[in-house]
Amino acid sequence: MISATATISAEEAGTKEPRERHQAGLFLALECERPMAGPARYLLGDVQEVSIGRGLARRARLEGSGTARRLELTLPDPRVSTVHLRIRRAGGGWELSDAGAKNGTVVNGGKVESRLLADRDLIEIGRTFIWFRRDVRALDSAPPVVDADAIESPQPGLSTLLPALEADFGRLRSVAVSDLTISIQGESGTGKELVATAVHKLSGRSGPFLALNCGALPANLVASELFGYRKGAFSGAEEDRPGLFRSAEKGTLFLDEIGELPPESQVALLRVLQEGEVLPVGDTRPMPVDVRVVCASSRDLGALAEQGRLRRDLFERLAGYTVTLPPLRERVEDIGLIAVALLRKLSPRGAGPVALGADAARALLRYAWPGNVRELENCLHAALLLASSGRIELAHLAPGPRLSLRGRRDGEARSALQLTEEQIKQRDELAALLADNGGNVSAVARRMGKDRVQIQRWLRRLDLDARTFRR
Repeated sequence: MISATATISAEEAGTKEPRERHQAGLFLALECERPMAGPARYLLGDVQEVSIGRGLARRARLEGSGTARRLELTLPDPRVSTVHLRIRRAGGGWELSDAGAKNGTVVNGGKVESRLLADRDLIEIGRTFIWFRRDVRALDSAPPVVDADAIESPQPGLSTLLPALEADFGRLRSVAVSDLTISIQGESGTGKELVATAVHKLSGRSGPFLALNCGALPANLVASELFGYRKGAFSGAEEDRPGLFRSAEKGTLFLDEIGELPPESQVALLRVLQEGEVLPVGDTRPMPVDVRVVCASSRDLGALAEQGRLRRDLFERLAGYTVTLPPLRERVEDIGLIAVALLRKLSPRGAGPVALGADAARALLRYAWPGNVRELENCLHAALLLASSGRIELAHLAPGPRLSLRGRRDGEARSALQLTEEQIKQRDELAALLADNGGNVSAVARRMGKDRVQIQRWLRRLDLDARTFRR
C-alpha cells in the first residue's frame, strides 16, 4: 500500500478522524462479454447474505437491516441463472452455496456446490469473475457499493478499487498541489512515472513535465544533462545547453532511479533543492530555477542512505512525501480495473467491441505479473493485435500467463472440495475457532483439546488457511 512519511493530521484540518473497519468484500473484476463495463466493489460489513443471479442490467441492492441485512446482485450474463448462488456468513467466515445453477459455480478453476470461501478465492459465475477478500481495510465513510462509473479518477494512475489505497491516493492528490518534493518507491513496472505525471497535472504548474532515468546515463553525463553546460566546458560542448532543470522551469522534473545518481551529482542536486538554483557545468554563476522535483526508485531510499549510497541530507530533502506503490500481485482486485483502462488505451481507433474468452480472463486474473503493470500492458497490446476478431483467447496471451494457468489447473480442481454435511459442519466449527483466535492454530488446538498437528491435518483436508483469519 501507499505509505506516507508526511501527512496533515485530521486535527490540523479541523475534521474528525475517520475510523477504519476490517470487513469482507466482493470485487467484480471482469465480465468476459463486456469487459469495458468495468469492475465494481461490494463491501460486506453489515451484510449477512449475498444473492447473485441474472438480471437485465448489473445492479446491486442492499435490503433489510441488522441480522437481516442482504445484498442482491444481478448480472446481465446469459450464462447466469435467475438465482445462481448465495454467500452467507457461517462460523466466522463466508460460505458459498450453488443454488442449482444450470452452468454451475466455479471457484479457482473447479466446480463447487458448497465451499467456505478463503481469501483471494476467484469465483466464476457464467462468464463473470469475482474476487472474494476476507479482510478489506476501509474507512467507515467508504460506500459499500461502488460501480465502474464512480471509480474513475481525476488522473490516470490514481484509480483503484481498494478502499485503503483509494484514501492514500486522495492524500497524494492533496499533496500534489504543494511544492513538496515527492518520492515514489515501488518495483519496476508498477507505474511510478504514471503517478508522477498525475502529480504534475494535478499541481497546476504551467511548465512542462520532463523525465530522466538516472540509471540510463553514464555517470560523467548526468551533471550536464541535469544542470546544463556552457560552450567549451568540455570536449564536444560546442554551444550552451540549458539542461533539464532550466528546461522544466515552472514545471515538474521526474528523476527515475534516483538511487543511481553519482555522488558528485547528488551534491549538486542537494544545492538545487536547498537554494532553488543550478550551476551549469563550466559556469561560475548559479541560475535560479522554479521546478517541482518528483523522484522514484525501485529500491528503498532509506536503506540506500543507511548504506551510504545516497547522501543522508539529500534523502531527507527527497522524502518530503514518500509513497510506495504496491506490486500488482498485492492488488489483485485492481487487475480488472487496470486491464480495462489498458484495453481502452490500446484498442485501435474505430475497432469493434472487445471480448475475452473465459480461459483468457482466468489467466489474466490468476497470473502473478512479476513485471507488474508494464508486463500486463505488453501482454494486452500483443493480444489485441493477434485477436483479429476482437475476442481475446488464451492462445493470444503471452507465455507467462498462458502457461501459469495450465500449470495450476489440476491443483485448483483438487482444491475445490466437495464436502459432506458432516465435513461442512466440522469446517464451520474450525473456521469459527480460527476467527475467534485470530488464526492461531495452537490456540485452536488448546480449545479443542487436540494436538496442533491434528488441527493442521484437518485444515489441509477441509481446505482452510489459518493465515486468512489473522488480524
